[in-house]
Amino acid sequence: MLDCPDAKALAEFYGELTGWGVAGADEAGAWAYLTPPGTEVMIGFQRVEGYQPPRWPDQSAPQQFHLDFRVTDLAASLELAEKLGATQAEFQPGGERWRVLLDPVGHPFCLCPPAPSS
Repeated sequence: MLDCPDAKALAEFYGELTGWGVAGADEAGAWAYLTPPGTEVMIGFQRVEGYQPPRWPDQSAPQQFHLDFRVTDLAASLELAEKLGATQAEFQPGGERWRVLLDPVGHPFCLCPPAPSS
């Protein structure tokens, strides 16, 4: 579960970013979840009154989690994420290899290149 001020809105952001469908949500924005096609995996979102976003890398409001997404085209994925409301974090520990972004409510997530083939 990801805490946020509006569960449906954040689920829609990640749904557009990943191409996964919003599998359930209440209209009031209290809860929502995504399910990748063909799986039982779920990412849930819940509204928290007085939500305080994490401050990354500053720990004054600690990061609760972060998601990594492997993408085949980093530039196109960055463009999509920003169009959907994400912002690139000021601190980029991966340089140009991967990018840290903040979702519309401040949770950090990473866009990473595909795994090297073994």
